Amino acid sequence: MPRGDKSAYTDKQKRKAEHIEDGYEERGVSHEEAERRAWATVNKESGGGNKSGSGRGKPDTNAAAKRGGKRGGEASAARPAAERSASAKKAAETRRKHAS
Repeated sequence: MPRGDKSAYTDKQKRKAEHIEDGYEERGVSHEEAERRAWATVNKESGGGNKSGSGRGKPDTNAAAKRGGKRGGEASAARPAAERSASAKKAAETRRKHAS
């Protein structure tokens, strides 16, 4: 199996990597870098490729997602209420513009 071959990954792992990659690209990361980071995250959470089938492979840890959510919450809580409110108003205005 050559380096970079994704045949040993389950469909769920492939879907997860695609979703993570899309998130990075939305934040302005290049396609190649987003793909690299996405697979690194999948490998960290699931321990690499898992062959499909009942009782095979290891359960996902979701450690990266948990850490990311925790960091986001801490960052938000550290900001003053007025700053959070202004940010929310700006986000609502952006959503309104994109909806129309």
